[in-house]
Amino acid sequence: MSQKFYEKFNQKSKKSKEIAQKRSERKEFNKERDEYFNKKREQKGSKEVFLNSKKNQKIFLDAEVVSISDMFDFKNLPDDARIVLENFDRIVQSVRPMNSKQLAKLPKDIRELSHKLTDDRESRRVGYMNATEELSAYVRYFTWWNLVRLTRVFSNIPADQFNLKDEDVCLDIGSGPLTVVSALWLSRPELRSKKLTFYCMDISASTLALGEDIYMSIAAQSQPKESSAPAHWNIVRVKGEIGTPIRKKAKFISCANMFNELYQKEKQDPEKIAKAQFDQLKAYAQPDPVFFIAEPGSPVASHFISLMRQNMLKEGLKMVAPCPHQDTCAMSGLHARYGGTAKWCNYSFSTEQAPLRLLKLSEEAGIPKERAVISFIFANNAEKIANNFSIRVSSEPIWLPGNRQGFYCCSSKGLVLAVNCSRKDLKSGQCLELNLKTGFNDLQKDKKTGSILINI
Repeated sequence: MSQKFYEKFNQKSKKSKEIAQKRSERKEFNKERDEYFNKKREQKGSKEVFLNSKKNQKIFLDAEVVSISDMFDFKNLPDDARIVLENFDRIVQSVRPMNSKQLAKLPKDIRELSHKLTDDRESRRVGYMNATEELSAYVRYFTWWNLVRLTRVFSNIPADQFNLKDEDVCLDIGSGPLTVVSALWLSRPELRSKKLTFYCMDISASTLALGEDIYMSIAAQSQPKESSAPAHWNIVRVKGEIGTPIRKKAKFISCANMFNELYQKEKQDPEKIAKAQFDQLKAYAQPDPVFFIAEPGSPVASHFISLMRQNMLKEGLKMVAPCPHQDTCAMSGLHARYGGTAKWCNYSFSTEQAPLRLLKLSEEAGIPKERAVISFIFANNAEKIANNFSIRVSSEPIWLPGNRQGFYCCSSKGLVLAVNCSRKDLKSGQCLELNLKTGFNDLQKDKKTGSILINI
């Protein structure tokens, strides 16, 4: 019997009903499943529950935050250091005066030097710091900002990790105008009373001479607490580049903003350059050394620091900061020079508390700053004991679907995307000690980056 024309419509209607019924059954099943697992979690009491305000869904926390420590806490900077930083331009003016015409031209000189240090490196000559205008611009602007960065870092590293005592020798390579030495003096009042000798090494003798004058002026305005202590550390200027011999082995070895100029010119693989440079640093060191390396917070510079870190770990050194672990770097910036997409290790803080005249000078030079950025490692031989799982916040807030706030973090388990469900006031550089309530194997993965996703 032939099919009536209207029966095909009945068949479609019947099929639609079947699909709708299956969808309803699936929805009911999902609801029952969610209720089952929610009750199971609540019975265990293993997780706190928060509501997603947008969808009114329950969110179960994977970890409880036990403690939070800052990397850039302004409160840890001594009062006399804040005064010196506010008036650093006046200290430089007293040591290296400029007339009104030169001061009026300073913003332009700063802007031009900034181009030479960044996008116009190839036209920069090796001895650019010997030129009067460029040295003045560098000290009055870049040194000032570097002091702001380094004092924040040094003042928030535990005092016992420097491990320096009377008669110890320190070496600052690529010292320039003694920025690291001045920053360390300002940040660590307990070290001011130590009888230390600093070998300050740089290819520019005039920069070293100016830097020593600036450091002496800073030390005069921020004296040691002990009246019997020397008024300043012993400074030994060494004209030369890395590899230049010094008379004694060093306990504390630092390099700030030095390697970025080196590896940009080298044609070798970054791994080989990092290995060769670390071997030279190691040759200067005592058996129980402390290392500090800082570079601009760019992907290429961060990758180089990651390689230096790798060499230090092979040598048995322990990472004090910023790493909350001693495992493989989760944010190495791999292939950064070729446009790689790997996350790179860099930290930043707001410039709201930076010296006002420095902020004004930045604006006049056409390079205003809202954030100060740095990549660094601080390492020694001290044993590290970790009681809980820790992560280091290394990004600005990231807004995720569902009106959620996230932060990329470094950890011993690799890259972590911490979802700030409890709306804590988190900042770049903070180290979060976590009490995990979910096993690592049960944690979700971020679809975009493949990183571990932890609701905190």
